[in-house]
Amino acid sequence: MTRVSKMAVAVVMETWTLMVLSLLHSANAFYVPGVAPIDFHQNDPVEIKAVKLTSSRTQLPYEYYSLPFCRPDKIVYKAENLGEVLRGDRIVNTPFKMLMNSDKKCEVLCDQSNKLEKLSVEKSKLVAERIKEEYYVHLIADNLPVATRLEFYPNRDGEEEQKKDIQKDVQFEHGYRLGFTDNKKFYLHNHLSFIIFYHKEKVEQGEEPTFRVVRFEVVPQSVKWEDLKADNKGLCTLPEASGSAPQEIDPTKENQVLFTYSVHWEESLVKWASRWDTYLTMSDVQIHWFSIINSVVVVFFLSGILSMIIIRTLRKDIANYNREDDIEDTMEESGWKNVHGDVFRPPRYPMILSSLLGSGIQLFCMILIVIFVAMLGMLSPSSRGALMTTSCFLFMFMGVFGGYFAGRLYRSLKGHRWKKGAFCTATLYPAVVISICFVLNCFIWGEHSSGAVPFATMVALLCMWFGISMPLVYFGYYFGFRKQPYDNPVRTNQIPRQIPEQRWYMNKFVGILMAGILPFGAMFIELFFIFSAIWENQFYYLFGFLFLVFIILVVSCSQISIVMVYFQLCAEDYRWWWRTFLVSGGSAFYVLIYAIFYFVNKLDIVEFIPSLLYFGYTALMVLSFWLLTGTIGFYAAYMFIRRIYAAVKID
Repeated sequence: MTRVSKMAVAVVMETWTLMVLSLLHSANAFYVPGVAPIDFHQNDPVEIKAVKLTSSRTQLPYEYYSLPFCRPDKIVYKAENLGEVLRGDRIVNTPFKMLMNSDKKCEVLCDQSNKLEKLSVEKSKLVAERIKEEYYVHLIADNLPVATRLEFYPNRDGEEEQKKDIQKDVQFEHGYRLGFTDNKKFYLHNHLSFIIFYHKEKVEQGEEPTFRVVRFEVVPQSVKWEDLKADNKGLCTLPEASGSAPQEIDPTKENQVLFTYSVHWEESLVKWASRWDTYLTMSDVQIHWFSIINSVVVVFFLSGILSMIIIRTLRKDIANYNREDDIEDTMEESGWKNVHGDVFRPPRYPMILSSLLGSGIQLFCMILIVIFVAMLGMLSPSSRGALMTTSCFLFMFMGVFGGYFAGRLYRSLKGHRWKKGAFCTATLYPAVVISICFVLNCFIWGEHSSGAVPFATMVALLCMWFGISMPLVYFGYYFGFRKQPYDNPVRTNQIPRQIPEQRWYMNKFVGILMAGILPFGAMFIELFFIFSAIWENQFYYLFGFLFLVFIILVVSCSQISIVMVYFQLCAEDYRWWWRTFLVSGGSAFYVLIYAIFYFVNKLDIVEFIPSLLYFGYTALMVLSFWLLTGTIGFYAAYMFIRRIYAAVKID
């Protein structure tokens, strides 16, 4: 067995072993608390805070007091971390007053003498517009987000009598709807019925019992202010649902609104460590398992077929090329050996290529660490903004690895201006990202949305870029450039070889379409859940599944890249450097197509600025995904080419 065939077998065995070990790993991320639990005693105050208003139709979050809700005497904003600011969270206190395990039937919220909140025509228009745009209000109690319970029958086609015997399915909707529309009229949810579940902790005999909040539900209602019958003490009477009219908001005139709420406490057997399970079990886990198993089977099947084809073909090629008794016949043959004198010829624009690959390495290291840490439960949704904060800092610190690989590759490509190369690596990709985000941020500023990144935060991000990322890239680039360049097994001829005319299927765009199918097919189901989390304000927590998908993506990108570069070299086209990088990122093209499909079929966005935001951020995702997959495919192809040319005798 030749050296190349042994290498191929080893690669396949290593790939299979890695996939099996990944499957054996628990795919469900378990919950590691980010903060210590808070113990409440009887009648202790439980604070309710507001996070923001969101809508999947506009993709523009707003802070809670952008609408004329009742305000406390003193508004206090929580100090947010970087991730919370970038997400548009503006956590603030509210006038809701709750005491642990103490029910309230109906109480007026606004602390005014007349108890009624008068909405001017301008405010009424704003409220009606937000209701029309289907905004949700997000509150938290003890760091638990409020949820609306939804009950429905699993089989809607059955008879009414059969439905009575069927247990309803229960799902939870994040936040609660601001209001609803009916016959082109707008109605506001002005009464909130809070249902808080608590777990009673075990204490020593004689000690005062302690309670922990484990679920936070709300039932929003629209009740006309006259039907609430508020008295001078701030108490009210909630009428029966059938006997009350909803609170209409007429955008053409002033409106009077009475904001009220009620509180009901229920004991629960759910412990504090498991309290997020209610919020995180909204997706069908079976779909994820089906996706993973399907992807693994396809990748294993193609691994076996492609490996056998390459091993047998390469064994035959190398045996023919290494024959010494029939040199003339060998010279007349066409194949990848004939371009041995040009295969390692440096490409055009080696500085840009090495810079893009350095950014790809930076992204790869950041994504791998983030997914792995999140899989262990350390980036739980309870740690609000932790995922985005960790990603930003990790990308900055991974600059040392991106710089090292970019510097070493640049020297291997006969580059000499290492300082300019390091600057290009440190600025090319981040400058594109920051430029697009700045333009989008200007539009968000114009809408007065809380999603607009404040100027101080932008300055802080720029300081992180120039103060952390850029020095680390220079540091890694310096040592990578000083490192011995990659050892190419064959010498490069002085005169370039003429490239024969290529067939139509060797076109770059055709290669991108062919190479992107397998990696995209392995991940497109998980992509749906990621898109839902980003654009529909859902929680994404299945990082165990995502880690498996990421491993499958790496393996499939490597396989496809090796096959595509082998066919290219067999066609005696040695210009593989840029082509492999572009073709290996072909799945990014399918991600773009899927994003357009998701926009048209899943989202109800019709306005210009939300559409601009969607496609602007999608462009950043596609660019990053292209850099990631292109880098994976490039290094897999580079290792493959060095191995096969080291296995043949070159005169």
